[in-house]
Amino acid sequence: MTDAVVMGADALIHRRDAHERGVTDAEIRRLVATRRWIRLASGVYVPCEAYDAADEYRRHELRARAVLATASPDAVLSHVSAAVLHGLRPWNIPLDDVHIARNRPTGGRRRDGRVLHSASFREVDVADVGGTRVLSPAKTVTDLAATVPFDRAVVVGDQALRNGLVDLDEVRRAVDDMGSHPGRARAARAVRFMCERSDSVGESLSRARMVGEQLPVPLTQVDVFDEEGRWLARVDFLFPEHGVVGEFDGRIKYRRDGVATDDAENVVYREKLREDGLRHAGWVVVRWTWSDLSTPGVLAARLRGGFELAARGPGPVGRFTTGKLTDPVRGSQHRQQPLAL
Repeated sequence: MTDAVVMGADALIHRRDAHERGVTDAEIRRLVATRRWIRLASGVYVPCEAYDAADEYRRHELRARAVLATASPDAVLSHVSAAVLHGLRPWNIPLDDVHIARNRPTGGRRRDGRVLHSASFREVDVADVGGTRVLSPAKTVTDLAATVPFDRAVVVGDQALRNGLVDLDEVRRAVDDMGSHPGRARAARAVRFMCERSDSVGESLSRARMVGEQLPVPLTQVDVFDEEGRWLARVDFLFPEHGVVGEFDGRIKYRRDGVATDDAENVVYREKLREDGLRHAGWVVVRWTWSDLSTPGVLAARLRGGFELAARGPGPVGRFTTGKLTDPVRGSQHRQQPLAL
């Protein structure tokens, strides 16, 4: 009987649907007491097995859908809850509370694991995600950019751009639509440094750290060629005026005991050959890891050291392109930039 009342792909069970299938309130209380069902909101439940098997984002999605189902009909999911419903994986933004917005000037409050925002939005700013009312990707990105720290805003904005949920023009228009919102300047700064070419959270965070450390803003995901036109590598970051390549090393996987597997050893060897080619073309290569990003000043010191080293050398030769190549050898359809040497 209990399996039959699971409603829809999101596994939520509504009391009214359970009643229609003959499940009484007493049975519901017993199912919750024996932890076969978990109560997510008033009259909304989920099978314990489904909830326990979910990751933190899926759990937040289930709670968000449940909370919205009990909210005012004009309410929508917003901020980090909207981001999760859009399939984003916000970095270092708490998922403890479900965020809801209503289109009204006052009345925002926080209680019982939910945050109600008083907001200004139009119906065109609302998207339907699996039957749930959610603020649009552009509005979600700018709302977060106005309320969370700069680095976290850049990371989630890069994800939205990379996933094709929104483009920069849409996000910029959403900032313009914020009017006199107190977080508008903060949002505009974060949007200014968002980039659709960032391939990972680590790369996005690296770029945000560079901005915060007053470093030059690099080109992202750049194809580098030698002076004979041979493709050398696609690099995470390029500082062409300084002759420096920047590489975030979050990609190489090792066994948990610290010993590289054969596959990892091959990756390391290929990386060495790749880096040798870049250095032979005159580039100084600077690498960093997650640990470096977590220690203030380390990334800045490493890059500035690379700039100083490159300034003492002859400088790079060759050219680079800033477009994403399907075949890096034939990149003529992309904008190619010769190095000013």
